[in-house]
Amino acid sequence: MHELAILASILGVFLLGAMSPGPSFIVVSRIAIARSRADGLMAAVGMGIGGFFFACIAVAGLTAILLQVEWLNILLRLAGGAYLVWIGISIWRAAPQKIMIAETPADQPSTLWKSLLRGLFVQISNPKTAIFYASMFAALLPSPAPTWMLLALPPLLFINEFAWYAIVALGFSSHGPRIVYLRSKTWIDRAAGAVVGALGLKLMTDSARTIA
Repeated sequence: MHELAILASILGVFLLGAMSPGPSFIVVSRIAIARSRADGLMAAVGMGIGGFFFACIAVAGLTAILLQVEWLNILLRLAGGAYLVWIGISIWRAAPQKIMIAETPADQPSTLWKSLLRGLFVQISNPKTAIFYASMFAALLPSPAPTWMLLALPPLLFINEFAWYAIVALGFSSHGPRIVYLRSKTWIDRAAGAVVGALGLKLMTDSARTIA
């Protein structure tokens, strides 16, 4: 029972982490509004896969190596920041473009896999997430951690991430938010692009200060 309480507390902490505002929230909500509910859910799956990936790395202890090898940590942070900047610029540049909301799935080509990959890449582009996973595992896992708990955490954290972002996708793909978005698409997209790009620039400048 004690170990189950520890597992529940870990899942609760990671759920709160997923719920904190950031580029993942912006990207999933925008995909859900601009494309379709199914696209939003596929982006949520991508977020879940990213969480599973980071959990596996943390369980394997590889993030401890990342913390020890400073140049690799800095390199990954710079690359992740650059990717977020690219996403932000892409959203900003596409802001004035009108979109057509299809009445049926046959009205437009499927973008489900693209949405999944966008969610996955945004999730894994931020090395701070890997550090968060490693630090929370170190702080909350018992020592020694039972094998069953180490094996259970990655799939449970996949569910954790997917569940939250699925809620985001379902909420933002409903009729009301979509109408608001279509009326103010240019400004909403530019705001979203600016926020994502700013987060990427912050990640890169923080890394540059570390080098200096």
